[in-house]
Amino acid sequence: MNAIVIGAGVVGLATARALAMAGHHTFILDGESAFGTWTSARNSEVIHAGIYYPQGSLKARLCVAGKDLLYAYCAERNVPHRNCKKLIFAADASQSAKLNGILASALGAGVTDLTRLTASEVRRIEPALQCEEALLSPSTGIIDSHAYMMALLADAEAHGAQLVCNTRVTRIVRENGEWAIYVDDSAEPAATVDIVINSGGLSAQQIAAQTEGLDPATVPTLHLARGVYFSYSGASPFQHLIYPIPEPGGLGTHLTFDLAGQIRFGPDVEWISKIDYRVDPNRHAKFVEGARRIWADIDPSKLRPSFAGIRPKLSGPGEPAADFAILGPSDHGLPGLVGLFGIESPGLTASLAIADMVLEKLASA
Repeated sequence: MNAIVIGAGVVGLATARALAMAGHHTFILDGESAFGTWTSARNSEVIHAGIYYPQGSLKARLCVAGKDLLYAYCAERNVPHRNCKKLIFAADASQSAKLNGILASALGAGVTDLTRLTASEVRRIEPALQCEEALLSPSTGIIDSHAYMMALLADAEAHGAQLVCNTRVTRIVRENGEWAIYVDDSAEPAATVDIVINSGGLSAQQIAAQTEGLDPATVPTLHLARGVYFSYSGASPFQHLIYPIPEPGGLGTHLTFDLAGQIRFGPDVEWISKIDYRVDPNRHAKFVEGARRIWADIDPSKLRPSFAGIRPKLSGPGEPAADFAILGPSDHGLPGLVGLFGIESPGLTASLAIADMVLEKLASA
């Protein structure tokens, strides 16, 4: 069958790879000049363990499965990554009960490798972190997301897939038992295919609105959440990723680093009405306050604005966190069409498992 994947982010590329390897003649369309320039290029590059997601949710199931698939894939394809592990710490005794809740939730989601550490045990491995106690996540890591996307694209192309950039889908119509794909406001379809995968990320709802015959009631509402990061220009005393107890609406300001050792603090999250990647340097004092909860001796002068990423969330301010929405023919009644909505964190970690689920959605129709 012929297939088109709209969106060349990490999930789109993983899905295109799976389709091509399954024997489908696959095209990947992206409106930008290169693959992976939106959400996939603006994240912390963490391989998540699956700790925080509700039992039975797609986020929990696909993150836990995807993590194992991702580590195996990185080893097989020599994608740079590091199993650096993570600490989730309770700053004082009043937060210890919340660690209990995190541990119980993680076990329910299938994460069975967390270890509880006392303050003295934490000091032995991270002397700069002052805390009451912590959970150690041995399966958390970091990855070079660009190298990962390059490997996915290479696999897809090796099985006949083609990436077409600078191409914006403007209309999708069901004609004569196939999907006609119109691009760049053309009067004639650029292609007719059997399978359409809407992996547009921040544009997924817009693409859905351009799909004739798709009931708008089946498309979840998009909410934009911008996460801002500051980076630290000095040396780090930390060997693990360091996360505080989660706060309402997010995981709080945490410390991560990339494979080159560049430290980041963030994200500081705010709700926005349109895509805007600006980072306000006036947030410096707030970032210093959050960073000092992790690293009391940090030098504030070395903390500087870095970048922002935007999550395509399906829940708004004050609402319970929404799950991924991966909607196939059995959900909306249209053959050969799968829409991926709200693929935020842990989308990178779950990408290979998400791709497998897309194929399952198509096969079960």
